[in-house]
Amino acid sequence: MTADASNTPVPRDQLRVSHDERDKVVEQLRDAAADGRLDIDELEDRVGRALTAKTYGELAPLTADLPVPATHTPIPPLVIKSGMQGASRTGRWKVPAKITAHGGMAGVRLDFTRVECPLPEVEIEAYGEMAGVTLVVPEGWFVDSDGVDPGIGGLRNKTLHPETRTPGTPVIRVTGTGGMAGVTIRHPNYLERRRLEKAKAQGR
Repeated sequence: MTADASNTPVPRDQLRVSHDERDKVVEQLRDAAADGRLDIDELEDRVGRALTAKTYGELAPLTADLPVPATHTPIPPLVIKSGMQGASRTGRWKVPAKITAHGGMAGVRLDFTRVECPLPEVEIEAYGEMAGVTLVVPEGWFVDSDGVDPGIGGLRNKTLHPETRTPGTPVIRVTGTGGMAGVTIRHPNYLERRRLEKAKAQGR
């Protein structure tokens, strides 16, 4: 008698995965990047493979070299005010889901070019006031600034359109008002790109 193939157990690595299982792996990969375990290129590659994985055999290797995720502790909201000296966040810093920036008398600059942000979305309230707020984001990030009132200083969003967003990167949603000095959103300029390349070459 010929054995019924339908009764043969399918190996686990050939079983199909669900949308929820893909999403959980993507979340784990983003957490690992935020901890410094994956660089941006590795994150983008693994997230892309996770989103297209069909079986456990394709999905499991993407997190095999990562520790079991611990309970995620949300980063508290950040309120940054310039005061008389100005204020900034640069280099490697933890990005919370909500940021409020007040340009005040000396200005605020938020530089996201060296952060590894696992969040799918970041909300920023930007108030340009007298000296303005500047956001510097990596190439491939999408910034939605439709919620900003330009005020007198105006809104300058020089970033890419949503169709050019790199998979696995967060969406930055900006609200607030330009005030007297305005809100500027841009990618790194020439000198900033040179510094980024130098830091990457030195492993920093």
